[in-house]
Amino acid sequence: MTIVYEEKSTADGAGPNGAVWAAFLAAGIGAFAMGLVVLLNEAGIFVAPTLYGPAGGVSGRTTIAVALWLIAWVFLHARWRNREVEPGRVAPAVFVLIGLGVLGTFPPVWGLF
Repeated sequence: MTIVYEEKSTADGAGPNGAVWAAFLAAGIGAFAMGLVVLLNEAGIFVAPTLYGPAGGVSGRTTIAVALWLIAWVFLHARWRNREVEPGRVAPAVFVLIGLGVLGTFPPVWGLF
């Protein structure tokens, strides 16, 4: 039995980087989702369910954020896995999303809403 791997390479000999940047952007989306869910929960707009009693509402908030991260990762990976993605366009978005996510979990920010 012979297994044939299809090589997809770029001009510099490396493979396409789309899967890597899909993972990075999905991580940013997941971090942003966590901050958004916490912020909406603290503002009383959305109440995350308690999935594990001793952990309280944080179990529901983190589960929602993880689910959104996984959905984003699957979607982006399917679209970008064989593409060459320009890091200069994705990296700033990743950093902004992570920053906003961290900001959304910061208690003094909750008081603004």
